[in-house]
Amino acid sequence: MRARPSVTTSTGPGPSSAAGTGERGAGNGVVLTVLHEDDLPPSRDLLHDLAGEVRYARRAELGDALRGSDALLMWDSFSPALREAWHHADALRWIHVAAAGVDRLLFDDLRASDVIVTNSRGVFDRPIAEYVLACVLAFAKDLPGSWRLQGERRWRHRVTERIDGKTVMIVGTGAIGREIARMLRAVGLTVLGAGRSTRDGDADFGAVYDSSRLAALVADVDYLVNVAPLTGETRRLIDADVLAALKPAARLINVGRGETVDTEALVEALRSGRLAGAALDVFEEEPLPAGHPLWSFPQVLISPHMSGDAAGWQEALADTFLENLRRYVAGAPLINVVDKHLGFVVSP
Repeated sequence: MRARPSVTTSTGPGPSSAAGTGERGAGNGVVLTVLHEDDLPPSRDLLHDLAGEVRYARRAELGDALRGSDALLMWDSFSPALREAWHHADALRWIHVAAAGVDRLLFDDLRASDVIVTNSRGVFDRPIAEYVLACVLAFAKDLPGSWRLQGERRWRHRVTERIDGKTVMIVGTGAIGREIARMLRAVGLTVLGAGRSTRDGDADFGAVYDSSRLAALVADVDYLVNVAPLTGETRRLIDADVLAALKPAARLINVGRGETVDTEALVEALRSGRLAGAALDVFEEEPLPAGHPLWSFPQVLISPHMSGDAAGWQEALADTFLENLRRYVAGAPLINVVDKHLGFVVSP
């Protein structure tokens, strides 16, 4: 029987950006399967240096590849293939997801198993924070309006808004939410947080409120930024009541999950003028269908789930996995370990 490294976990600091080289054959007892679709991870030579055997599989091939595999890299992070092939996972001990969100991966049998799940927390924090800042500025300075008028070759002066002194509530107080809070505070916004529980004196948010009471908290909010993971508690968290409680001049920015917002309620709020605008990077159905009413609102900014995909993001994802693979081979604590019942990494 093959000797396998022991698996320990850690929620400590994330990996450095340097991938390193390792020693060829250092993990000669480890069988790694990489689930991919059209593209493969960079630095594949390092995968082969660290693992004894590396198998590459598309969705239809995953079942056969999983037999005898110790570890699985979900490079195709949104694929449902693992659920379909789960009964073939006879030796699986660790899954790494090349994404921050794991809601599309987790299912009951996986949650009940002893398989460790890690994610790519830390890769997308800064790019998503920059995207959110860009949306705030685009709304405040009416950049979409300028682009429309430019296309029509019309010279029309308008008065724009200042962002300093405005209030933003960030729903989701994990690593990405904290990076957004730091960036928006740096440009003069007042930042509040909404998470699993109420607390004062938070280093990044100041005050954090219970997100289950969101409708009672947003009356004075200028920007409601959603970066919450998708869980049973957050599904359609931003519903008709929350949207109705916002002032008409407020805007919604969603960089979390599409299913955390009630889309029909959002469409109605935009149509009726009860909400000034929305910047949406995620949707309940992706790609957003061509006939969907959200496309037709001039006060809506739409991007195709790309807020975190800045140049070099695939290399950063690969580096994060390689750091954990080194740890796995060495029997050292893994980083970015997901609480499979909560659905995200719990900070220490």
